[in-house]
Amino acid sequence: MQYISTRDSSQTPFSFCDILLAGLAADGGLYLPVEYPVLNDAQLTKWRSVLEQEGYHALAAEVLELFVDDIPKNDLKGICARAYNTPKFAHEDIVPVSQLEEGIFIAHLSEGPSAAFKDMAMQLLGELFEYELERRQDTLTIVGATSGDTGSSAEYAMRGRDGIRVFMLTPKDRMTPFQQAQMFGLDDPNIFNIALDGMFDDCQDVVKAISADADFKREHRIGAVNSINWARLMAQVVYYISTWIRTTDSNDEKVSFCVPTGNFGDICAGHIARQMGLPIDRLIVATNENDVLDEFFKTGDYRVRSSADTFVTSSPSMDISRASNFERFVFDALGRDADRVSELFGEKVKTGGFDLSADDVFPTLADRYGFMSGKSTHADRVQTIRDCSEKNGVLIDPHTADGVKVARDVRHQVDTPIVCLETALPVKFAETINEAIGKDPEIPSRFAEIMDADRFVVDMPNDAEVVKKYIAENATV
Repeated sequence: MQYISTRDSSQTPFSFCDILLAGLAADGGLYLPVEYPVLNDAQLTKWRSVLEQEGYHALAAEVLELFVDDIPKNDLKGICARAYNTPKFAHEDIVPVSQLEEGIFIAHLSEGPSAAFKDMAMQLLGELFEYELERRQDTLTIVGATSGDTGSSAEYAMRGRDGIRVFMLTPKDRMTPFQQAQMFGLDDPNIFNIALDGMFDDCQDVVKAISADADFKREHRIGAVNSINWARLMAQVVYYISTWIRTTDSNDEKVSFCVPTGNFGDICAGHIARQMGLPIDRLIVATNENDVLDEFFKTGDYRVRSSADTFVTSSPSMDISRASNFERFVFDALGRDADRVSELFGEKVKTGGFDLSADDVFPTLADRYGFMSGKSTHADRVQTIRDCSEKNGVLIDPHTADGVKVARDVRHQVDTPIVCLETALPVKFAETINEAIGKDPEIPSRFAEIMDADRFVVDMPNDAEVVKKYIAENATV
């Protein structure tokens, strides 16, 4: 399996392990397989048996073998077994599925060590990084940005690993107290937390600026754990497959997925799974008040906002106005035209976005790729949390509530069961939960002491050069 950049018209191929450590392509593009693997009925039938008899980690190894040909199969199986197990994950299914109400299910993706769906990819990424760095006798400096959950998931996956240092940028005072405690409470010599004076998009821009400095990137072995790293999407494809298996009885049954998303990473994995041939009917994008993606799928206008125009909401992990992974989908939708993608995402996004409403491709997106969209507001998510608690006996977090709200809105338009992808446990968003149900969510025992820990974080201005200097001073492993 070979990989290409979304902005490389020459389509220069790279191996999996090369792009694993590189993260962002040198030309600023994102890596994708030269072509997606194609699933068949026999393979899906076999995977049903693998999941039932051997478990999630065995299914993950089989799926990853389709994308990775430069790691021996037995080693890949060991990597997956170390990534996906109990007690690392609180439930033996790793991703259990439950029915919320008629026609709507929830895939529980928050059973991992940081109680967020990001653990599904990060735990695998940590194992892959450590394996490949040891094989190459090399080191890696991870520089990432988080709007809430990526940071803690990455740090819990990378802490204590040989040859790895993590520098994680967060928007100062924009995360919940629990999210801050999870990250800033880690006192590990290879973990560095940076609170940037800005929004998540500013943090993401600084990470991209650092990756774009080829000399700095090479000198300090800079890599990425954000969803710009292909390996994260590859890992997420697995839970679309496992969830489809757990929700169906035969291979001719289709399922739709409703996905709360701001950066388009989680639902981009669904797009890839659907392109591979997984029987997915609809991919439903659920946004909050920062509705750039909902606006695009309804109008064709991809209108990015400035930090000043990005709303601060009660589903903060989705407070994003420039969706990095959207480039991967547009690359596919435009027939993998790298020159055009480079123009749209390299130039036009910088000046406010682009409009595909008059392009022949726009009217085909729903039928060809299955996409629908909707949005949720603060009032919507509070009401949805309250309603699910009172009527269904299920407590969900604000981001998952955005997904459930949108799923309910479009249910009459969809002929298949809708699975909402859970994003985090409610404990991470106590203030909003309290507003919805009149009391704080229960704190799982494994997080009982987290709010009392000391904090380890450095405040910095929104300046890539200042951040680079700090990395250079601390990047020696």
